[in-house]
Amino acid sequence: MRYAVLAALKASGEVVSGEALARQMGISRVAVWKQVRELRTLGYGVESTARGYRLVASPDLLLPSEFPGWESRVHHSFVVDSTMYVARRLARSGAVEGTLVIAEQQTAGRGRLDRSWLSPSGGIYMTLVTRPPVFPSQAPRLNLLAAVVVAAAVERLYGLEARVKWPNDVLIDDRKICGILAEMDVEFDAVRFVNVGIGLNANSLVSAAQPSGVSLAELLGAPVDRVRLVREIVDGVLAGLPGLSEESLLDEWRNRTATLGREVSIVAAGARVSGFAVDIASSGALLVRDSNGKMHEVMAGDCIQEAAA
Repeated sequence: MRYAVLAALKASGEVVSGEALARQMGISRVAVWKQVRELRTLGYGVESTARGYRLVASPDLLLPSEFPGWESRVHHSFVVDSTMYVARRLARSGAVEGTLVIAEQQTAGRGRLDRSWLSPSGGIYMTLVTRPPVFPSQAPRLNLLAAVVVAAAVERLYGLEARVKWPNDVLIDDRKICGILAEMDVEFDAVRFVNVGIGLNANSLVSAAQPSGVSLAELLGAPVDRVRLVREIVDGVLAGLPGLSEESLLDEWRNRTATLGREVSIVAAGARVSGFAVDIASSGALLVRDSNGKMHEVMAGDCIQEAAA
């Protein structure tokens, strides 16, 4: 009901009487007043006049009410351990594709190899539930898809040249703005779900604590519209799922790569593969040619690459 009142105020853009809201919602005027009071506690600026209510300001929060049409599938928390943990529980309970878990802050945000992910307020921390119609061997391509979508959204909205680093990062001028982590659940030879976790430095200040990282706000000198950015990314990932097994996805990744054509070292499970990053395989693995000319197909690991010339 709170979100319905908010939607009515947003749709109007003008003063709406308490009586009109009550009639539209099928509740009393006192109940309308209570919902307005709740909206104010969330940070919405709702102005009261002799003629009714008018929405004058919205908070920089990723609340379900900020995503018209998505409210029922957006699970928002102000503070959560990890959106990945919540999404896993929801996906195993039958959550539909497109379910989005999002938080203002995480206390146990994680990246690859269970490393912690810095999650200060102002960032975007979300996990999207997907159920792609692909074989388990193709599921790792979701990392590539999500990275390409994030990079494209950043360029389209802010004019910043974003590049993708294998296996799951998005960079601007070789500084990390986004990390991506996909978690797959498989039954026999079928994918039950793949949850795509995205941590994006949007309006947070990260460069002081993480010199190799940077936020969009730091680069632009002004905060960005997080709601719009989330919508662009989620729409892009969902739209890309039908083409997950197509070669065109790999071509898009190649066009945005910050890894291919460089000397790299991949560290995984105590082993290291060093050489020249030649290409990406159909599985999403990185093809690395070592100094002896031997080609290695590396499926996962930490990628350390030489600085760009």
